[in-house]
Order: sequence, then C-alpha cells, then structure tokens
Amino acid sequence: MRLSVEISMYPLKDEYIPGIQAFIDRLNKYPELKVITNTMSTQVFGDYDLLMDVLKLELRRSYEQFGRVIFVCKFIDGDLSPAASDA
Repeated sequence: MRLSVEISMYPLKDEYIPGIQAFIDRLNKYPELKVITNTMSTQVFGDYDLLMDVLKLELRRSYEQFGRVIFVCKFIDGDLSPAASDA
C-alpha cells in the first residue's frame, strides 16, 4: 500500500529554521521515499509501512533534538506525488 503525507513543522523557539531543515534533511536520506519540499510544507510519498516507521523515528528525533515542536500532518492513501499523477 502506498501513502502520501503532507507535513508542516513548527518548532516553538526563535531559531526555528535549523530544526525544520534538519527534519527535511533526515527525510531525504531515505532513498525509498520521495520528498518534495516547498515554502509551506513537506510532502512525502512511499510505502505505507516504511513511511510510518520513518515518521515515527524522525518525529521522535526532532522532539529529542529541538524540544517542543508542533507537527501538522495530512495522510491519504495512495501515491499522489506529481510524478505518479503524470504516469
């Protein structure tokens, strides 16, 4: 099963960009996932089980590294990435 997730991250500190960038950089280290980032959110596409395992791990790492962080996520089944739509 494929999954599409849209994530917005809001670190609760003045220096918020390093935390967001670190999270995005870590997601990009998983070659099995497709990650698309824009100024509003990050979209991640991939196998359901893998994507959920990665999010579990990387959300925890963000909390441990940067403290209080708000994540707003949208989940939808299927691969809604632009490349998948063009096929």
